[in-house]
Amino acid sequence: MFVRSFQKLSSNAQYITVRGYKKTLEQLAKEKPNLLKNTAVLVRVDFNVPLSKKDASVITDDTRIREALPTINFLTNAGAKVILASHCGRPDGKVNEKMRMAPMAKRLAELLKQPVNTVGDCIGADVDASVAKLNAGDVLMLENTRFYAEEEKNVTEFAQKLAKNAKVFVNDAFGTAHRAHASTEGVTKFVDHKVAGFLLQKEIAFLKGAVDAPKRPFAAIVGGAKVSTKIPVIESLIEKCDKIFIGGGMIFTFYRAMGLNVGKSLVEEDFIPMAKQLMEKAAAKGVKFILPTDVVVASEFKADAQSKNVSVNDIPADWLGLDIGSASLENFKAELKGCKTVVWNGPMGVFEFEQFAKGTFGVAHALADITDAGGITIIGGGDSVAAVAAAKLDKRMSHISTGGGASLEMLEGKVLPGVAALDDA
Repeated sequence: MFVRSFQKLSSNAQYITVRGYKKTLEQLAKEKPNLLKNTAVLVRVDFNVPLSKKDASVITDDTRIREALPTINFLTNAGAKVILASHCGRPDGKVNEKMRMAPMAKRLAELLKQPVNTVGDCIGADVDASVAKLNAGDVLMLENTRFYAEEEKNVTEFAQKLAKNAKVFVNDAFGTAHRAHASTEGVTKFVDHKVAGFLLQKEIAFLKGAVDAPKRPFAAIVGGAKVSTKIPVIESLIEKCDKIFIGGGMIFTFYRAMGLNVGKSLVEEDFIPMAKQLMEKAAAKGVKFILPTDVVVASEFKADAQSKNVSVNDIPADWLGLDIGSASLENFKAELKGCKTVVWNGPMGVFEFEQFAKGTFGVAHALADITDAGGITIIGGGDSVAAVAAAKLDKRMSHISTGGGASLEMLEGKVLPGVAALDDA
């Protein structure tokens, strides 16, 4: 078993130690107390942060950098020579001046309150020279690993060059752990020790714990525009959950499977049979599969469009649904009350438009109340994270995942390549 239990260490529900699965940085340091001092440690971080469209040197959200601080601080305090590797954006194997790592290094230096060295490459002679100059506790930020096409192709020779100067590899980039890239999986073949950093440890403990050993009742809230992208995770959650709530644009594909008219709402015609199968599978398993009974419809897809709350049986032919309705929100809240573990992935509506944000923000408040009552609430990446932040409720959730695709795959029960490649505990 990956995680036997959750242990709340504060009102924000901190993480627990990963036991009996993959070795963590903390465990390695305890096993080999003198290993890290003066040792070059390659750390895969996820500094793929949003940058200003007007000025690519301006970071608009530094959350991912802040999340990496516990691991980086642990290593610098232990006297390690810290080498950070990350990607930014999708440069397609070419140098892109707007995707360099310099802004991230600058922000990290401010947060660490110490200099962060930079180098204009991630492999080669310049990197070797920069590493050679490092003293105990120093930090070096390598250039964007995706400036090389070999990174995403996981080319062995490239991975070997990335790992050349390191004896220890720490993966703290959960957001890319579901990808078998050179900097996440390939490098592990060329170091003596490969372990999970504190962020990766926290992500796995919460997400894997929710799948393997949830406190019950266990509920999942799945939203977003398209059911096609969420089919595997819904199928997996039906096997594990007591209740599943469906929201967002995908609800209209389910309504069509029920024979309802949905006006101009988004429908994935090819997935209507699958939507029907999911509802039947949930019923057969005794899982409560909860769809909204009313929706907020709009005359057009605009922030200031005309809108009204209608029953799902009365959606006007020329209107489209953009949020769950008021009665459905109250029903969702009532059904969520008393749940001990809740996983949420995907908004309930177009929350970027104020008049269609009530469903999403209402669910966020319901989850915050569950956390306050001692339950475990996990925000599984993607737009749900942005919604919780917009509602200013991020501090009242047990765990907010830094990985969209990775969190979905873990909830599906998949093995993530970046995790599988680490040393066993």
